Amino acid sequence: MTTRLPLPPSLYADTAVAPVATPPLDVDKTVSVAIVGGGYTGLSTALHLAEQGVEALVLEAQEPGWGASGNNGGHTNPGLKHDPDQIEADFGTDLGRRMIDFSYGTTNFTHDLIRRYQIPCEARQNGTLRAAYNGASAAAIENTAQQCIRRGMPVSFLNREQLREMTGTDRYIGAMLDTRGGDLHPLSYARGLARAAISAGAKVFGETPALSLRREGTRWRIETPRAIVHTEKVLLATNGFTDDLWPALRRTIVPVFSSIAATAPLSDAIARSIMPTRPVLYESGHITVYYRIDQQNRLLMGGRGPMRWIKSPNDVAYLMRYAERLWPQLKGVAWTHGWNSRLAITVDHYPHVHEPAENILISLGCNGRGVALSTAMGAQLARRLIGGPKVEIDMPITGIKPMPMHAFWPIGVTTAVIAGRVRDRLGI
Repeated sequence: MTTRLPLPPSLYADTAVAPVATPPLDVDKTVSVAIVGGGYTGLSTALHLAEQGVEALVLEAQEPGWGASGNNGGHTNPGLKHDPDQIEADFGTDLGRRMIDFSYGTTNFTHDLIRRYQIPCEARQNGTLRAAYNGASAAAIENTAQQCIRRGMPVSFLNREQLREMTGTDRYIGAMLDTRGGDLHPLSYARGLARAAISAGAKVFGETPALSLRREGTRWRIETPRAIVHTEKVLLATNGFTDDLWPALRRTIVPVFSSIAATAPLSDAIARSIMPTRPVLYESGHITVYYRIDQQNRLLMGGRGPMRWIKSPNDVAYLMRYAERLWPQLKGVAWTHGWNSRLAITVDHYPHVHEPAENILISLGCNGRGVALSTAMGAQLARRLIGGPKVEIDMPITGIKPMPMHAFWPIGVTTAVIAGRVRDRLGI
């Protein structure tokens, strides 16, 4: 038997809305679609299946939002890591354009869903800034902005003076503003998404890890600690917590840790001096740093951190020091929380969708953009699960390709984080 682990300590765990009941599965079930993973991807897919009258069941090892879905930076960012021209070059005009339209539309999709289901998660759409502090990055971002503008997107390129006014720091020399971006409370959103899925007719079970998966006649058989699930179709949506449930899948991603430090609520004067219009920002550096001010005027600073679970704000002191470099008025402000979670990076920095066997669908690898992307992917995956292979989705479906020398990738990530911090500190 398994025991549900408590939520990792975080600001979100201390401030989220109450969870919906997700008891462990203790009786055998036969369903149309079984979903392994109770993060945004799994919950959104379950919701969109249930809206179409499809019997969907979610198996979550802990509770909805326990992993990265309940512990991320809370940004709803449009697009993918690669710029639009690169996406079209990689996938051709037809699929490439569909990927662009889909990925840059994920934030509106997500905030529309939040409004439709009245999910209480402190959601706002005040824009996303992708900011540069050196000339090369600024030129690249301006090029990306022009690509978006040519495609009719609500995007603009901001100069140093505009950014100083918008951020309260003179660190940045250029940035792309996409007005569709925004933020939310990640754990409250995950819990609200679970509640919406359940209200639509889906079943969500916590403390129910999938232990094995195999074909049994015309159906798939999933073993859990207390019960067996027989299902026509399966979605695997385990992202940074992917294990060996499906052969070689774990070796297609690199789990990395992203860390966040949060202040106590800032004084009105300090809060007005930092990001006064409340966009979210992520830097175009060697190591991504991202931040926002929440609705209680706390500053949340995020970035790549130790490749291990952290236990206190002291473990992310580097984020606090960086914040004080950006805004010296923060010196003496209390930092109350420090935490991290595990997300999935793919070698090509695209989300991966696989269909390795009949009626098996896999989605993972949001590369740090999971809030909006995973939510919108849920609708796409639901369409595919309902309609089968004849239904096209707006992401490529590819074969499973394990990374070479996968066991050594975490060492490389650690080295890259250290080197990247040095280069970012020097502005090179």
